[in-house]
Amino acid sequence: MKRSVFYLSDRTGITAEMLGHSLLTQFEGIEFEQKILPFIDTEQKAQDVVEQINQATERDGVPPLVFSTLINKPVREIIMGSNGRFFDFFEAFISPLEQELSVGSVRAVGRSHGMGAYASYKARIDAVNFALNNDDGMSTRHYPNADVILVGVSRVGKTPTCLYLALQYGIMAANYPITEEDMDSPHLPTVLEPYRTKLFGLTIDPKRLQQIRTERRPDSRYASRQQCVFEVTTVERMFRQEQIPFLDTSSVSIEEIATTILHKGGLQRRLYG
Repeated sequence: MKRSVFYLSDRTGITAEMLGHSLLTQFEGIEFEQKILPFIDTEQKAQDVVEQINQATERDGVPPLVFSTLINKPVREIIMGSNGRFFDFFEAFISPLEQELSVGSVRAVGRSHGMGAYASYKARIDAVNFALNNDDGMSTRHYPNADVILVGVSRVGKTPTCLYLALQYGIMAANYPITEEDMDSPHLPTVLEPYRTKLFGLTIDPKRLQQIRTERRPDSRYASRQQCVFEVTTVERMFRQEQIPFLDTSSVSIEEIATTILHKGGLQRRLYG
């Protein structure tokens, strides 16, 4: 079974896609053909969207699912006249909230993902720059400013997790790779010792690590089964001995990894949206 899906927004479409996709993951056996249509901020653009939705209806024989966070009422009403099955996230919650709070909403475009709150936006950019400048142990002189320092073997997911923490939460995240030289001692690398309260370990199943490394360097010692088992086993032993909290990332998404780090580390997000 196949169904077309449209995510509509007068800004980036991130919220509509995130919420809509989360709902659709609960339905198995259906292939969803998904399309994001951002910046629908004029009536002409709305008419173009209606045409796309109606064409999909004719092609598929069933109405597409249309998830919307559109604010502009005339634009929204035009699209509601299409042949799609319309799900309006804002109207589903804004009206009940207005009643509960006894105040009308401003219904302004771009409040969630925009430059309206410059301090929040700057915090996001500063955190991303921090993650990039303190990636893979390139520099440790900024570690005193880090909220968290991820440690683990190569290709365990440290860099993408740092960037996600920065982009989504404004967390100052650095990462340090535990190398073979570091494994000569059962203790933490000396450079990390002053920051042990900021450390969070990532580990992985050796078989999964071998798959990832083989894609990067096939037929190398780096990607061999023996090497992967040695590194993972040695570093996990170090984490336990040094009482560093750690998480197995083998079958966990970046979102789940980041949330676990925030929760277990007692970190507070610096921004929303």
